[in-house]
Amino acid sequence: MKRIRLGMVGGGAGAFIGPVHRIAARLDDRYTLVAAALSSNPERALASGRAIGLPDERIYADWAEMARAEAARPDGIEAVSITTPNHLHLPVARAFLAAGIHVICDKPLGLTLAQAREFAAFARTAPARFFLTHNYSAYPLVRQARDMVAEGKLGHLRIINMEYLQGWLSDDHVAGKQAEWRADPARAGLGGALGDIGTHAYHLANFVTGLRADRLSADLQSFGAERALDDNAHIHFRFPGGVAGSGWISQVAVGQECGLRLRVVGTAGMLEFFQEDPNRLLFWRKDEPLQVFTRGGPRATQDVRVPAGHPEGYLEAFASLYRDIADALAGDAAAAGRVPSLDDGLEGMAFIAAAVASHAADGAWIALDEYRNR
Repeated sequence: MKRIRLGMVGGGAGAFIGPVHRIAARLDDRYTLVAAALSSNPERALASGRAIGLPDERIYADWAEMARAEAARPDGIEAVSITTPNHLHLPVARAFLAAGIHVICDKPLGLTLAQAREFAAFARTAPARFFLTHNYSAYPLVRQARDMVAEGKLGHLRIINMEYLQGWLSDDHVAGKQAEWRADPARAGLGGALGDIGTHAYHLANFVTGLRADRLSADLQSFGAERALDDNAHIHFRFPGGVAGSGWISQVAVGQECGLRLRVVGTAGMLEFFQEDPNRLLFWRKDEPLQVFTRGGPRATQDVRVPAGHPEGYLEAFASLYRDIADALAGDAAAAGRVPSLDDGLEGMAFIAAAVASHAADGAWIALDEYRNR
């Protein structure tokens, strides 16, 4: 099978998510990384590129130059991964899409809803395709949970509860590159914890249940001293069909690591998935004992790479998205349907904007359609 020639923007020395994307792209042998602009600092870009084995002529310090040069090469990249801070997602994506190069981009979809909507209109007519990486939706048992909801195993849905708890910002001042840009509205956007991890929790709820909220009421906090963006949020939701929802999003929950949890309750049963225990899915059917599904169990799918009892998790979920993207580019519509899209990115931005507006109005209920249709 032909490998896709891949480039990367961002993800140089000291970055977290860039190496994750590189591992994910390699895991199923569907991509070969051949070019990158890993830093805007020329010396750091060159050192970072050499450290991962790229030839000097395919290492760039300017992503715009990279887009032009790679589009002009007969052996140029066919897709690019964007792993930069949020403020660069859309300018970089626009340049590569315009050059006919497919884009695989981290969330969120820009800094503001208006910016995201303008970009989406451009991307829908671009000569290449755009993919968003909400990787948690690619866990095998998350996809199984989605199937179980769609099959009616839970009956009529009543309650959706989501959490994403971290504690790494619990000190007033947290040093380091990762904390610095996430606390800066000019680079992170409207939401702090909301944009960084809240969009993951909300997308997971959307993905598993097939529902998007009608209304929300949000209470946001910034507990870090002089922190400009939220680091904690409590949100109530109203979903279609009378389904109630709630969410707690925090990066100041002391002792918590990566506590993404989703509970879905229906008239006939309840599901619970916890990201820190990703090889188990809990299912309570009404008046029956607890059932525990494992990642390698009878519903095993193509997303399972190793036998039952050998844990898979975060990196493998990212790899499943990369594999689905490769299949989508080869014409597989079913694979394309499993990958988060521009619409998911727009929904995430509407969620952030509505939550910020609700908080500014002292927790008033805000209709999501007011932001989806802007």
